[in-house]
Amino acid sequence: MNAETIARDLLEIRAVFFRPDEPFTWASGIKSPVYCDNRLTLTAPAVRNDVENGLAELVREYYPEVEVLMGTSTAGIAHAAIVGHLLGLPMGYVRSGAKDHGRKNQIEGRLESGQRVVVVEDLISTGGSVIEVVNVLREAGADVLGVVSIFTYGMQKGLDRLRAAAVENHSLCNFDVIARVAAEENYIRPEDVRRLLAFRDNPADESWIGGDK
Repeated sequence: MNAETIARDLLEIRAVFFRPDEPFTWASGIKSPVYCDNRLTLTAPAVRNDVENGLAELVREYYPEVEVLMGTSTAGIAHAAIVGHLLGLPMGYVRSGAKDHGRKNQIEGRLESGQRVVVVEDLISTGGSVIEVVNVLREAGADVLGVVSIFTYGMQKGLDRLRAAAVENHSLCNFDVIARVAAEENYIRPEDVRRLLAFRDNPADESWIGGDK
């Protein structure tokens, strides 16, 4: 499944929102001209089929020795379950924190120490959330082979953090492809591509917000 196909899928179902003149504010405080809601892929069967088969292809290609899939909570859970079904693999997921009742699990599903795990994530921006999941799994004794995800912003901070944590990620689509295809399909103006890439290259510099209106 190539990145252009996934980009067109996400754009067609309006899973990617562009607001370069009125940017979104992330929980981290970063102002972004783009918001990607991959949860919408679950309610679009044709797109969902492309996404899940694409993720399965990534797992087969890069991590053929995988024994267990682990989804990130909450957005990665459904994708891990579907891809696990396609590949005939067991799956579980990692909570953002341990439960305060019952068995007080943070990892749900059976995971044996030493098992080879691939994490399934919906999107990666600065990398913090998925690294936390990987760390939880490593502390439980898992051999985390890497991550597969639907979309990555490709921010330098995220790339640096993943590298420092020795976490490998393979995404179906990325920010550059989304921006290019969006311009080709007239979702955004051609001149907006430069502004989007300026954000990607340096989110702290907000000069792109007021430019080329």
